[in-house]
Amino acid sequence: MTHKPFRPSSFIVSTFPESMKSLRTIAVAGLIMSVAVQAQPKSPFTYQDLLMLDRISGLAVDPAGTTALFNVRATDMEKNRGVSTLWMKDLVDTKKPEVKVPAGEGGASDVQWAADGSGFYFLSGRGEGGTSQVWKADAKGTSATQVTRLPLDVQTYHVAPDGSGVVVALSVFPDCAANAIACTIERMKAQEGVKSTGTVYDRIFMRHWDTWKDGTRNHLYYVSLKEANAQPVPLMAGFDGDCPTMPFGGSEDFTLSKDGRTVYFSARVAGRTEPWSTNFDLFSVPVTGGAAKNLTGGNPAWDAQPVISPDGTKLAYKAMKRPGYEADRFQLQVMDLATGTVTDVASNWDRSASSLAWSRDGESLLVTADDQGSHRLFSLHVAGKERAAGPVAPISHEGHIDAFAQTPNGFVFLKSAMNSPSVLYASGPSKPMKDGKEAVHRWRMIDDNPMNLTGVNAVLKDKVFGAYEQFSFPGWNNETVYGYVLKPANYMEGKKYPVAFLIHGGPQGSFGDAWSYRWNPQTYAGQGFAVVMIDFHGSTGYGQAFTDAINEHWGDRPLEDLQKGLAFALGKYSFLDGENVAALGASYGGFMINWIAGVWNQPFKALVSHCGIFDTRAMGYSTEELWFTDWENGGSVFTKPGNYETFNPLLHADQWRVPMLVIHGDKDFRVPLTQGIGSFTACQSKGIESKYLRFPDENHWVLKPQNSMQWHTEVFGWLEKYIGGGR
Repeated sequence: MTHKPFRPSSFIVSTFPESMKSLRTIAVAGLIMSVAVQAQPKSPFTYQDLLMLDRISGLAVDPAGTTALFNVRATDMEKNRGVSTLWMKDLVDTKKPEVKVPAGEGGASDVQWAADGSGFYFLSGRGEGGTSQVWKADAKGTSATQVTRLPLDVQTYHVAPDGSGVVVALSVFPDCAANAIACTIERMKAQEGVKSTGTVYDRIFMRHWDTWKDGTRNHLYYVSLKEANAQPVPLMAGFDGDCPTMPFGGSEDFTLSKDGRTVYFSARVAGRTEPWSTNFDLFSVPVTGGAAKNLTGGNPAWDAQPVISPDGTKLAYKAMKRPGYEADRFQLQVMDLATGTVTDVASNWDRSASSLAWSRDGESLLVTADDQGSHRLFSLHVAGKERAAGPVAPISHEGHIDAFAQTPNGFVFLKSAMNSPSVLYASGPSKPMKDGKEAVHRWRMIDDNPMNLTGVNAVLKDKVFGAYEQFSFPGWNNETVYGYVLKPANYMEGKKYPVAFLIHGGPQGSFGDAWSYRWNPQTYAGQGFAVVMIDFHGSTGYGQAFTDAINEHWGDRPLEDLQKGLAFALGKYSFLDGENVAALGASYGGFMINWIAGVWNQPFKALVSHCGIFDTRAMGYSTEELWFTDWENGGSVFTKPGNYETFNPLLHADQWRVPMLVIHGDKDFRVPLTQGIGSFTACQSKGIESKYLRFPDENHWVLKPQNSMQWHTEVFGWLEKYIGGGR
């Protein structure tokens, strides 16, 4: 079997062992002296450290490649929230430390540079009325002026390339025939005086993720910046759908043409089919308004993320082929805007595209995608005759590319790994070079000796992380399956450590070489546990057939991978204590915890089920995104009820015996609250040692700092009680 060697356990690798003494130079009475001092020992990285880390995000680089802007989110435990500030880094004189941007005081998010580099735009609620509006700062960020003055919050925006106007997203009632903005405000004011609390719905999908719907939709508007008090022009008048998409869409869902006269956006016509539909299409509409034109009506599946080429002649986007399947492969498409011709590029590339951008020369697409436990950046040459062949080349190594920008001087990017939160890096020039007669473009790897640009989270140099390694083994159908093993931070040769067996959600997801602020394996290593994670059939980054293998097979194929993977790891790594193993998972991972509790409970001394599915049939009746349950079970709960019972944990609850900690948020509408209550009821009814941790103010995730602290305290306390560990 193949494996990748253990990565270093320390965030910054020291040249000498920590036990050795270092020399420190001091001045005494004008004399320079070197004295031996004992180096301070490093401490294990813990979940308390995790919660207090500064989180870098929102990378934006100016057109000249001289300045980078990014957000840093700090944690205010007292106020139980994150506090985000805007920072600037000089990319020319990189020795200068990053500085907080004065114009960012008062809040700044969704930063976008002006096309001419004269300044940058951002969203802030600092103005009169407290609504989120578009602001513009000068290039140095010393001052800012308000750009839009709308009575509703701007959700996100794009500024026209020439700065003549801005497209904003507002939440309005789509059935307002005339002025939807004014109509929306009138309705909201009318509701303020109503004392009854009942809401009438005439269709399902009445709630989504963690919010009950109020009838509004995200719609795009164009605001001219050439004239004062210009009235917003509706671009989606009467459109029954959202752009940005709900609940996680953003500015990537729409863009403007190079001349600023046309808007391209991705949206789904909702209607009564919304709970079952993944048919998002690309539309175009002039900034003067009018009916939107459907550009991809021939594809009944998902079309997303339109990106205009540098010369303005082509539109790249990603598209699925199978309607109703949210985990289908996102393939790359290029549309000729003059003729409407669409070319399917890299059709043989068996990875699903995530983020997407054009190279500066317009000859290649730059794409991120999951790839065998990592999330890498790839280049795809699409110019000339090579477009049909679609040669794809990785231009980053292992780890997780979180964001990137190509500049005239190279790349600036955010990258994380299992032993590092997101860090801002720069690489030197990385230009494509033609190689041989076939003119295949080759790029330099952007993370070969990259330059760390910031001092954010310098405290991590004093922390020890668990060393980790990827391994592989023959899983279901004798196909190669990959996993990761992580040593405890306090690892000592010859000692055995209790094992936290982490099972990822999705199920079309991955537990790989990446950083997480929720399920972070390093926090387990910091508490003295070893960690094993398996990317079972259904995981992403191993080809679409591998991902598809879990459809209608939630409880057998991935279970076989988990069983074989754990056995392989226990046999290969002598530091794993097979007598003390606990399994933990959330969402689909929580389903698997509930499933193995009844069909494979022998190896485990403790279980943790977070937002896990307990009754698959009830899930089919009560979740909101029905396209998901219908696809995964081969039909609806009404037409194929038997399919929902094939892998139903409820039907095996009579075999439950292992102590279980159940966790659920009241605002989780994806896996409704009663699923967690059902799991806890089963445990209590059978006399199994169990606890129920309820978060009335959390959804499918645990987002508030104090709640996250409690989550980790309860989870690690549960593990230490049943499998030992601790530091």
